[in-house]
Amino acid sequence: MAIEAKVTMLRGLEHELSTQITAADMQKVLAAVADQLTRFDVQQIDQTDDAKDDLLDAYMAAMQIQGRSQKTIERYTYIIRRMMQAVKVSTREITVYHLRQYLAEEKARGIADSTLEGTRQVFSAYFNWLQREGLIGQNPTANLGAIKCAKKIKATYSDIDIERLKRKCSSIRDRAIIAFLGSTGCRISEMTQLNRYDVDLASLECTVLGKGNKERTVYLTAVAGMLIREYLGQRTDDFPALFAGKGTERISPQGVRAMLVKLAGTAHVDHVHPHKFRRTLATNLIRHGMPIQEVAAILGHDKLDTTMQYVVLDKTEVKHSYRKYA
Repeated sequence: MAIEAKVTMLRGLEHELSTQITAADMQKVLAAVADQLTRFDVQQIDQTDDAKDDLLDAYMAAMQIQGRSQKTIERYTYIIRRMMQAVKVSTREITVYHLRQYLAEEKARGIADSTLEGTRQVFSAYFNWLQREGLIGQNPTANLGAIKCAKKIKATYSDIDIERLKRKCSSIRDRAIIAFLGSTGCRISEMTQLNRYDVDLASLECTVLGKGNKERTVYLTAVAGMLIREYLGQRTDDFPALFAGKGTERISPQGVRAMLVKLAGTAHVDHVHPHKFRRTLATNLIRHGMPIQEVAAILGHDKLDTTMQYVVLDKTEVKHSYRKYA
C-alpha cells in the first residue's frame, strides 16, 4: 500500500506541475520528493471513506455501551456515513450549510419529508452527543430546524380484518402468530426470538427482550393462549423456538412478512404488515380506557410521545368525549 501511495503521489505531483516548470526541472523535483518519501511510510487516504472517522467510531461505541439495538446502530451508521460521503468532509468540518444542502438534494430526489425528518433527527443526535462530550466546539444542527411533515392517520386492523386473516390461514401456526401479534403488540423481531419457555400459558404472560436489551412482560388473550397451546401440541420437533419455520428451527421476520403478504391477497385486507398489530393494540387499549403509561409499558416505550404516535383516535369518539366532559 505504501509503494502504491508513493507512486500515486508522484504521478499527481507530475500532473500538477507539468504546465508550470520545464521537463528537466520536473525530473529534479520528482527525484527530490521521491528521495524524501523513502524516509516515511506513506499511505493513500480515500477522502470519501468516512469509515475511519474517529468521531463516528466513538459515537457508535457509545451507542453500543448504552445498550442500543444493533439495528439502530446500523441505521445511524448508514445514515451518517451516507451524508459524509455526499458532502466529502469529515465530522469536524461539517457545517449547517453542508447538512442543509444534503437534505435539499435528498428532497430533490423525491425523498419524503417524513424520511428527511428522521434523517435530520439522526444528525441531531450525533452532533448533540459530540458537543456534550466536548469533541466539537460548534453544533452544526443547532440551527437546523425540524422538517414539517404532513400528518397522516395510519390505519389499524378492524375486528373483521383480523377474522378474515385468520380464516385464510393454512396452518394453526399462522393463526397462532396472528393471535400472538394482535394480543401482545410485540415487534416482529421480539416475537421471532422467543422460545417456548418464555411463554407462560397458565398465566397467559410472556417475557420478551425488546430494544436496548430491556425485558418486559406482555399478555396473551385466552384465544391466543389456546391457539399457541394447540400449535405447540402438534409440533413433533424439539426446537426451542416458539414459532418454527418451514424446514427451519426458527421462523424469521422475513418469513412472517411473507406469510402476511400472502394472506393479505387472499383475505382482501389492505396494508397488512406486522407493525400494524402494535398500532391496533395501542389504539384499542386506549379506547377501552387503559392509562397511556400502562400502554407504553406493554409496547416497551420509554417516552409517552412515542406511544401517542401509535394511537389512532376516531373523530366521532373524540366528539362524544368532548360532549361528555365539556
